[in-house]
Amino acid sequence: MIELEGVPELIDPVMVAAFEGWNDAGDAASTAVGHLDREWKGEVFAALDAEDYYDFQVNRPNVFLEGGVRKVTWPTTRLSVVRVSGPKPRDLVLVRGIEPSMRWRSFCNEILGFAHELGVEMVVVLGALLGDTPHTRPVPVSGVTSDPDLARTMDLEETRYEGPTGIVGILQEACTHAGVPAVSLWAAVPHYVSQPPNPKATLALLNRLEDLIGIRIPMGELPEDARAWQLGVDQLAAEDSEVAEYVQSLEEARDTAELPEASGEAIAREFERYLRRRDGQPGPAQPGGHATEGGGTADGRDAGRDAGSYRRGTSGGRRRPPKPPAKDARNEDDQTDTGPASETGSGPGKDTGTGTGTGTDGGTDTGSGSGPGTETGGSGSASGSGDE
Repeated sequence: MIELEGVPELIDPVMVAAFEGWNDAGDAASTAVGHLDREWKGEVFAALDAEDYYDFQVNRPNVFLEGGVRKVTWPTTRLSVVRVSGPKPRDLVLVRGIEPSMRWRSFCNEILGFAHELGVEMVVVLGALLGDTPHTRPVPVSGVTSDPDLARTMDLEETRYEGPTGIVGILQEACTHAGVPAVSLWAAVPHYVSQPPNPKATLALLNRLEDLIGIRIPMGELPEDARAWQLGVDQLAAEDSEVAEYVQSLEEARDTAELPEASGEAIAREFERYLRRRDGQPGPAQPGGHATEGGGTADGRDAGRDAGSYRRGTSGGRRRPPKPPAKDARNEDDQTDTGPASETGSGPGKDTGTGTGTGTDGGTDTGSGSGPGTETGGSGSASGSGDE
């Protein structure tokens, strides 16, 4: 049984989760949750047992000195609570960790067990993917859900994705089976500058989260960091004519694709969002309800599969952007995503140096991309088009 001693009764709690790894390009999603925890001084109340979910040859523990005593930090997933003050205060349950190496269904069961005990009303999972998006344009952030009603009421896309997935997709489906409203927010990170950090993508995710759950998030130095990041990439790209030409082609493709959406309604919606942020007004209301022990049915291809298994049991520095591949060298099956997908994230690996990653949630398994890993395999590129 999960016992939450010392955790006060929460006010309209929403769970916000992010996981390092495949679904965290540029570390944008995990950095966003870390920002929330830091700005609101979150208090950790639980941590999952690392022994149950992580391969320590993939995600290695760290040794450090504290007061002359050697200690070990194990890779795990931690939960903390923050209170958002204001005219209408509410609480956030923050989940931050690393994508597990094994036992994903048990992992999701534990997360949902905490959600049930705390009366969580909705789960929002943040992710980031690599895509064909220019760094000079606003970061595309797509919101998807498996719940048709939630899609209609909160202006989200209903997921239609089929293919390989990460822990973000599995947790969202687990929430659907358990009857918990769940949303995934995905930021698209330029594949040609994929190394972390990416404060511009982090800022975009937090702005979309503000609108989704109707809170004001203190951004701190993130806007300034985002401007500095873009300026740095501008300077690096300007040093290489091929990269500059490639970025220009992405800009033209992006502007052409978005031109039909520059309608009066779209402009009015963006202006209202700007006024809300300036005046400190809340965003759209979020649905009621709370996490329950009972399992629901998924609206998708896995609707009837393993439904019971999701129910709660009792037990650094920037580097020069790589040159884009020549267009005539790319075959029809090796193309990068040209638009924001909802679950096609790929991110740096964790243990085996720089490498080439393949496969994303957004399409076929033949997407390719390369990028430095922090201590593990390289970043994969988002490929195909997906909507989970």
